[in-house]
Amino acid sequence: MRSRPHHKVIDAQMILKIEPSLGGRFPGLNVIVEYVDAVKVEETGAELQEFKECLCGEVKRKYALESLKDVYIFRCYRDFFWKVGIDPTKIRPAAEALVRRILAGTPIPRINNVVDSYNLASIKTEVALAAFNRDELRGGLLMRSAESGERFNGIGMDEPMELNGREIVISDEEKLVAVYPYRDADRSKVSTTTKNLLILVCGVPGIQEKTLKDAGKVALELVTKFCGGEGRSE
Repeated sequence: MRSRPHHKVIDAQMILKIEPSLGGRFPGLNVIVEYVDAVKVEETGAELQEFKECLCGEVKRKYALESLKDVYIFRCYRDFFWKVGIDPTKIRPAAEALVRRILAGTPIPRINNVVDSYNLASIKTEVALAAFNRDELRGGLLMRSAESGERFNGIGMDEPMELNGREIVISDEEKLVAVYPYRDADRSKVSTTTKNLLILVCGVPGIQEKTLKDAGKVALELVTKFCGGEGRSE
């Protein structure tokens, strides 16, 4: 096992570092971190549901199912997926998968107001987003290459999966919290007991930093509007 650098939490703001070797493999790889404090997680309400219905209408006017894979941002994620051993024709990038459901007339899953809010932000911006219960994270976060044989217990998994070493993961000082950028750990998922969030705006090569920052703003706007709390940026 490789040694892990130690990062301190500063003023409840978690530091995310990217392992330097990833820069050579994936030039331009970038992640934006956002925070929401004192959020209230509950069932999705009528106002959020109304916003979702309006956004679904916009999606149907903007996209066509047959050309969706060629949308620039979706293509960037697809290219990244191939490079880390994920087949994007079987496991779709997050935002693309949500847009596809809308175009196919399949309902978007209702989880809770926080998850539903950042899913809508992902649909609106085309950028993959993830949120974690910040109080379940320990120390700083590190994005790194997976180690062959590492085990990861993702949301909805019956048992942990074994990683082959091609994947990119995010870990805190004790455990894996995500296989980047498509699967989050069960232990740090957002639930009704969550009070403080860490939101990741998941970049891949080809997506500009401004695009990520704009997506982060949309995520904070929607989460705080529909779930309360106070948002702040890295």
